[in-house]
Amino acid sequence: MRLITVLALSGLSLTAAACASGPMEPASLSTGSGSPQPAENYDWFLSEDGDEARLAYGLEESDDLRIGLDCRRASGKLDLSAIAKAGARSEIHLESGGDTERYPAHSEPSELHDGLFLTAAARTSEPVFQRFRRVGWLAVWQGEERNAYAPHPQSAERIERFFAFCG
Repeated sequence: MRLITVLALSGLSLTAAACASGPMEPASLSTGSGSPQPAENYDWFLSEDGDEARLAYGLEESDDLRIGLDCRRASGKLDLSAIAKAGARSEIHLESGGDTERYPAHSEPSELHDGLFLTAAARTSEPVFQRFRRVGWLAVWQGEERNAYAPHPQSAERIERFFAFCG
């Protein structure tokens, strides 16, 4: 009974903190299973153009990109892009289902947002991407801040299609 009370109070504290801080960032809260929930208006979007594909999380048809993964067909290689706050480390720190990886990144001032635009290289075979492929969500860490990005049910298959394309 004490555990239930502690969990209920923790949930209320998180809710109060989220309300006090204004609009919530995408998919920061999770269910009891530990999987993040989709955020309203944000999703994973897949685009293919010949031998190139992009899987990006953000607002549809906008410049609001949280993370992007690009590849050439069957290459097994990824080009990562993400945004970060000014002064952030030049790395893209990813997590999915308990697997984490840090990718050294090139950073430059963002032309669209306050802060930085980061780019890095990775491989589709790395554990964090294999886990993302299985569990369907990916989190980006910036310092101690974690932003988890989960698909809406109708778009979840885009993740598998992207990795099948990339090899």
